[in-house]
Amino acid sequence: MDVSRYFSEHVWVNSGFAADVTLQVDRGGAAGHVLSADAGSTRDAGETLGRYVVPGMTNLHSHAFQRAMAGLAERGGNDDTFWSWREVMYAFAGRVGPDDLRAIATQLYIEMLKAGYTQVCEFHYLHHQPDGTPYADPAEMSLALVDAARDAGIGLTLLPALYMTGGFDGRPLSERQRRFGHDVDGFLRLIERLRALESATFNVGIALHSLRAVPADAMRAVLEGISGMPASAASREAAQMPVHIHVAEQIGEVQDCLALRNARPVEWLLDHAPVDSRWCLVHATHMTDAETRQLAATGAVAGLCPTTEANLGDGLFPLKAYLDAGGAIGIGSDSHISVSVVEELRWLEYGQRLVTKHRNVSASSRSPSTGETLFRRALAGGASAAGGGLGDLRPGARLDLVVLDDHAPLLAGRAPPNVIDTWLFAGNASLVRDVMVAGEWHIRAFRHRDEERISARYRAVVERLAQGS
Repeated sequence: MDVSRYFSEHVWVNSGFAADVTLQVDRGGAAGHVLSADAGSTRDAGETLGRYVVPGMTNLHSHAFQRAMAGLAERGGNDDTFWSWREVMYAFAGRVGPDDLRAIATQLYIEMLKAGYTQVCEFHYLHHQPDGTPYADPAEMSLALVDAARDAGIGLTLLPALYMTGGFDGRPLSERQRRFGHDVDGFLRLIERLRALESATFNVGIALHSLRAVPADAMRAVLEGISGMPASAASREAAQMPVHIHVAEQIGEVQDCLALRNARPVEWLLDHAPVDSRWCLVHATHMTDAETRQLAATGAVAGLCPTTEANLGDGLFPLKAYLDAGGAIGIGSDSHISVSVVEELRWLEYGQRLVTKHRNVSASSRSPSTGETLFRRALAGGASAAGGGLGDLRPGARLDLVVLDDHAPLLAGRAPPNVIDTWLFAGNASLVRDVMVAGEWHIRAFRHRDEERISARYRAVVERLAQGS
């Protein structure tokens, strides 16, 4: 067995900091995994990392191509809403091809690593050519994302999205939506093709784009289809094939669902689908008290994207009631108007403070640190949304870690009980110094090994797209 050892004064293990920890890592397989995390070790027990080491975070909701349009929808009109933003997004999406997507996603994934994310769940619906014609290889756009994650070094949970109709009434896809479309059989073939490529840092789930885009019979057929697929030997936990869906993001969506399905979106989904811990309900912003309690009881993850939800004017998730009910949460950067673990968790809490006019809304008597509460829950929820095997530095977990910059002025005089709170709530300078994924370093001293070449390629692509060519 090929074993490496790493020492740090403070390592986040089993939901909190432990002192003087040696991590023993098995390097004999395809990826580094934690063999043991031994507290009370001596400094000479292994390579010394920084003073504070935490697990990498999962970014549970990403539309990678949207990173290149961030900032292009900030000019006001008569009545700007999510729906007017969507038209800007559709126009931009229509210009993005496989090579463009590869360049954009690689740049984005490096930005995620530098922010402390080590796994991304890519909710991918840009499948075909702009007119809806499949590429010669129907998986070409998906494979561009696989290439991007490999080049950057981030773990990837790829979630090809089923997108079939333009509304709850079953209307056909619009001209701008045609490249998103699949029938059920074609979608399942894509999933099978991609699952054959799974590895220690790449797994596949499914995304049901939304209730308005996936008819009820198609949802049932897809869920039955994936349940019958053979297990993938390379997958971390084959039984935990993730299922993600956008739901209840907009009031208009809730109203349409009530009108045509006689139920609210979350209510309808819980009544008609086997929602459990495999599922991630992205946004779930507009819920009644009963829906909030019922969703929490399923074990499903609420995928919260505060910077995008704020940017789009979605509304605020009922966080306090959901946490009190034991609900699981995770964070994502979604449209990538910001790529920051700090901002997502900070604004998740700050939105609640503005509404309730109270501080430390997420904290409780059992977990009095607001930062640690949110960080702990987002680690666990993100790991679940990605399929498991992540989110902690316990034995058996994949070795994804972040070394905080203990020389930063921001952390001066801070003891372990205050470190996470300080990181999340006391500044904007990056504290993420080094990042390891599956036992391999990808960020050292704040830099990626290949960021100059990758950023140059990204700039060239975005400049060309901006010219409409």
